[in-house]
Amino acid sequence: MSDTTGGTPADYQRPPAEIRFAGELERLRESDAGPRPPGWALGLTAARRFIVGDEALGVRRKFVGDTALIDRALVTLATSRGLMLVGEPGTAKSLLSELIAAAVSGTSTLTIQGGAATTEDQIKYSWNYALLVSEGPSTRSLVPAPLLTGMAEGRVVRFEEITRCPLEVQDSLLSPLSDRVLAIPELSRAASAGGKAPSSHGGQSADAMVFARDGFNIIATANTRDRGVNEMSAALKRRFNFETVFPIADFATELDLVEQEAGRLLEHSGVEVALRRDVLEVLVTVFRELRDATTEEGRAMDRLSAVMSTAEAVSVAHQVGVRGWFLRGEEGGAADIVECLAGTAAKDNPEDLARLRRYLEQQAPRRDGEQWKALHAARHLLPD
Repeated sequence: MSDTTGGTPADYQRPPAEIRFAGELERLRESDAGPRPPGWALGLTAARRFIVGDEALGVRRKFVGDTALIDRALVTLATSRGLMLVGEPGTAKSLLSELIAAAVSGTSTLTIQGGAATTEDQIKYSWNYALLVSEGPSTRSLVPAPLLTGMAEGRVVRFEEITRCPLEVQDSLLSPLSDRVLAIPELSRAASAGGKAPSSHGGQSADAMVFARDGFNIIATANTRDRGVNEMSAALKRRFNFETVFPIADFATELDLVEQEAGRLLEHSGVEVALRRDVLEVLVTVFRELRDATTEEGRAMDRLSAVMSTAEAVSVAHQVGVRGWFLRGEEGGAADIVECLAGTAAKDNPEDLARLRRYLEQQAPRRDGEQWKALHAARHLLPD
């Protein structure tokens, strides 16, 4: 395996934020003369500028949303409380947590992906079983997981989709968030068995207690659609400040974001032509109306159970461009939107495909423009 630690390899599909925006972070560090919380790589104002942009330093805006939310999130992380970002799927909660972690700690890769199969070993630590059998529990056989590493190094740990985890797994965060300490009882027992003298930490072996260094904190994310799957305990909720990330309210802002992100993905995919603006306008309008169950004119319509988020719109725009370029050698069009929408709209409920067909039959003909006419004409491309 080649060494890929020295920069941004061209074949990385998605480098982490600290690599993608290394130049911006360096310029912000050099110009950051403000106060800085202990253990932070940047002060709060510089971290904020990394996320919302600073034209004077050539730092582009990376998150489209409420800037006051970013201020509150950064202030939370500078205290002893964790940060919980909640919202509908596809509202850039994970992106925001990645950007904040990169700004605060210089790394965003101490990440735990929550799920039904997530265990405490994947959160705290596990063991190299070959060394464990031959030597017993020791610091050599210990394999740190993101939480232990973040506490020991004073870095932000990201916990994605925490409510997908079983309740008892979630509650493994209680002591690290409240007491800022992580116990490794196996090392304590090993020290006692080996006749080692205990340290001053309440009779514990020095290696058996990991105390969080300055800069450590946790950013967790949760989708509102997962509410009730594994509801967080009241004790864990008390250790987080909750911030809700809402969908983009403004059409022009969402359109600009979809155009920008889809353009970046298409360039990386080797597509040599950009999507037309009028095609993207149709795409974003379709997503917003299906998401809100209301047309721009205020007519009520069926709501899809599928997630019609901005992130999904970017994904469909990417597919449209790839389809047009690699299948026909041209830019994607409205017919490609129909072909690509089915895979997004019919994920959860077969009825969503019928709702999408009704939208194309009833709403698209009411709109003016070449692309709307092409969208209506391509409605037969939806699968039966």
